Amino acid sequence: MASTSFFPPRPSSTLAEIASLTKATLVDASRAEHRITGLASLDEAGPMHLSFFENLRYSDELAGTRAGACLVSERFEGRVPPHVAVLRARRPFHAFVAYARYLYADALRPQTGVAAPGIAPTAVIHETARLEDEVTVEPLAVIGPDVEIGSGTVIGAGAVIAAGVKIGRDCDIGAGSHLQHALIGNNVLMHPGCHIGQDGFGFIFAGQHTKVPQTGRVIIQNDVELGAGTTIDRGSLRDTVIGEGTKIDNQVQIGHNVTIGRHCVIAAKCGLAGSLTLGDNVALGAMVGINNHVVIGDGAQVAAMSGVKDSIPAGERWGGMFARPTRTWFREMLAVRRLAESGGAETGARPDEDRDEGRA
Repeated sequence: MASTSFFPPRPSSTLAEIASLTKATLVDASRAEHRITGLASLDEAGPMHLSFFENLRYSDELAGTRAGACLVSERFEGRVPPHVAVLRARRPFHAFVAYARYLYADALRPQTGVAAPGIAPTAVIHETARLEDEVTVEPLAVIGPDVEIGSGTVIGAGAVIAAGVKIGRDCDIGAGSHLQHALIGNNVLMHPGCHIGQDGFGFIFAGQHTKVPQTGRVIIQNDVELGAGTTIDRGSLRDTVIGEGTKIDNQVQIGHNVTIGRHCVIAAKCGLAGSLTLGDNVALGAMVGINNHVVIGDGAQVAAMSGVKDSIPAGERWGGMFARPTRTWFREMLAVRRLAESGGAETGARPDEDRDEGRA
């Protein structure tokens, strides 16, 4: 079980309290006063832990669990051992997360914990910068001329906020991050080491590499989260825009002039080339690469490690190298597998044909 020593939980809760908070039903009301002190997976849980079950793959773990209580749907309720209190929930994992958010509220925001709230003595703040009340600036952070920062925002240790950057309220700017040419909305969570607003990769290739001026901005709307080490280039002629509610994982590269819609999910190590557009609610698996000027429609999904060179219509699921609709991709992979297993018999080729070619 993962150590929670860095995130002390709230005081213990009774099963009745957990049922109320998660909108679950405690099947055996006589257990209402049993107390839960933490969360754990089925195989590591003890009598004071809450766990959950919603996937038959983990049936063995459920059968052997020592958990004090388990969130489970009505469909699988009968599989829970009799010593485990049953909390019936329509969506067990969602209910589990609701309680986890209550129990470990401090884990929901990136916190370096290197300094008390307020302005650290070693922070460097330009005299023209404007900071609202209750802004925290941690040691060795640098805030440049004409920067504006809203109340409740935390600027992490060693972060650099360059001239003219505007940051809204209740944001967390991770340690070692660098922001320039950027406008940041409210409740934006930026994990350590992000780089926002640097040059886009724009050159004319004509015998020598002639740099194209990158004069746009980065605009990050409300409720966006950026993973550690993510880089977002500023625009050249137009802004690079990240829509509200979008969640971006670690080490993602977003090129200049990119427009990302609202509530998108982009997993780790994706690379988005310049001037492409993602609609709302787009999901990209890890290590997806997308060519420039491509348009990904609303609600589209791209499988991990895919290369996208063509636009994808709204609502479709694509994957592969190069990406195409998943049904086509799966059929092609199955056909290649069958061909390989048959040794080329389906085409009339002999397995040793290539090796025999050219022999006297």
